[in-house]
Amino acid sequence: MKPLRIGNFSGFYGDRSDALREMLTGGEVDVLTGDYLAELTMLILARDRLKDPSAGYARTFPRRLEDCLGLAHERGVRIVTNAGGLNPAGLAGEIRRLADRLGIPVRVAHVEGDDLTAAYPGTLAAHAYLGGFGIAECLRAGADVVVTGRVTDAALVTGPAAAHFGWRPDDHDRLAGAVVAGHVLECGTQATGGNYAFFAEGDVRRPGFPLAEIHADGSSVITKHPGTGGFVDVGTVTAQLLYETGGARYAGPDVTARLDTVRLAQEGTDRVRIEGVRGEAPPPTLKVGLNRLGGFRNEVVFVLTGLDIEAKAALVREQLADALAKTPPSEVRWELVRTDRADADTEETASALLRLVVRDPDQQVVGRALSGAAVELALASYPGFHVLAPPGKGAPYGVFEDVYVPHVGATHRAGASDVDTDHVPTPHGPAPHVPSPHDGRRVPVPPPQETSPLAAVPDPPLPEPLPPGPTRRAPLGLVVGARSGDKGGNANVGVWARSEDAWRWLAHTLTADTFRKLIPESRDLPVTRHLLPNLRAVNFVVEGILGAGVAAQARFDPQAKALGEWLRSRHLDIPEALL
Repeated sequence: MKPLRIGNFSGFYGDRSDALREMLTGGEVDVLTGDYLAELTMLILARDRLKDPSAGYARTFPRRLEDCLGLAHERGVRIVTNAGGLNPAGLAGEIRRLADRLGIPVRVAHVEGDDLTAAYPGTLAAHAYLGGFGIAECLRAGADVVVTGRVTDAALVTGPAAAHFGWRPDDHDRLAGAVVAGHVLECGTQATGGNYAFFAEGDVRRPGFPLAEIHADGSSVITKHPGTGGFVDVGTVTAQLLYETGGARYAGPDVTARLDTVRLAQEGTDRVRIEGVRGEAPPPTLKVGLNRLGGFRNEVVFVLTGLDIEAKAALVREQLADALAKTPPSEVRWELVRTDRADADTEETASALLRLVVRDPDQQVVGRALSGAAVELALASYPGFHVLAPPGKGAPYGVFEDVYVPHVGATHRAGASDVDTDHVPTPHGPAPHVPSPHDGRRVPVPPPQETSPLAAVPDPPLPEPLPPGPTRRAPLGLVVGARSGDKGGNANVGVWARSEDAWRWLAHTLTADTFRKLIPESRDLPVTRHLLPNLRAVNFVVEGILGAGVAAQARFDPQAKALGEWLRSRHLDIPEALL
């Protein structure tokens, strides 16, 4: 059977506006997927909905679609996106109105049932991560455009693959293969050289978007349209596979994919084959992401220039201590960032930054406490006093956490008013289609019949260590790549070697204890190391390093995007044979 070619045109809310047209015109493709949702995005959409109950979806998507809907229809390309956010039915309705206005006869369906906000009082948004079978149901019923709310990122790929190949819920290995391909595609150009540790090895000024050729057995080839920028090799695919993952079991609502079974091979220029992926029954619960208002925050950044940086910072802190004590915020945090250099030839490189962040449930406390106290120092503090920007009134920040509910806790449904929904799915997939009265009914998507509690995979045996030899103190990144990201308040850092010898050294050297020494922020936090020998990789999960999640902005790099690059810059004694 011919492979199904699934491409990506968006990795986040705000990605390149011309990517959809580029993917439609750049080469052969059957399905295009757009991933818009992240933990922070759900909070942004929830705040939009507070202002306007009809909002809650990615408003940029219809504008992008207006330019390309006719082209997609002409070429027979189906579009699947989670841009529906908190209001997938609302976005589906807008797309129908757009299609009517343009005179394009497309069928639009949406997936719903993820919204559990009513069950969690005090949250702005509470949404279950659904799987791909609702998407598959819509596509089997004839939809040209499928809009979802909060599904797993990989579901945008597993759904079309299940629909095309007729996979059943118990086809665990095939589904797991599609999950892995979906995880590679979900962040767009991160699979084609974007944000890549070894970016200098190709032209990544404008990476093309990735696509996967998925086969009936669940194996795939990751590639991109010819003539587009960036590159696809085992390294770029490995980097994305490690992004925002944990141990060997990568759990989802449809299947648990075993990342320790993934095998990668360079099949040609810009072609990487993924095969060997094993799958297991999904866990008995669904993840639910909760977003709530955490309070208000304010900040000011003082610029300290020239001599006596430490003394100037101490003076500011002392001067503000009394003022902050009058109406003390619940949290006060100082950070001195030494960006200065001695005998600098520009004022910027002679300056350091002192950052003060305050948080409190009361907006007036963070507004008054910071703005008044900081501004009053303008003529009464250290020499050269100035700030990057005056403090504001205080802005709300969000807090993210996840909880878990049984699959039946979310009513997964496929719905539309203009596709064939007059058929009822069985536990093994939908029944044959019959003519529909197009009455807009919702088709329930049954939960998996087989589940398996999630358990850690025992660490595999370590490879043979390298023989003793001379070493040199050098940056870790000369011999390994890394990619890092966030999951709630936790961060992961995936580190991989590009040769077997480097893997033998990495597996024995970069332990959890060594990681803690190299990343001092993690010394008092739980750090777990997972080994993935097939990928020649170790994956670290650091619990709590991001506080209450990205929206709380508890850290300089709140999503841990550069944590891996910091690790690569740290120095170790590295065998000279690897350098």
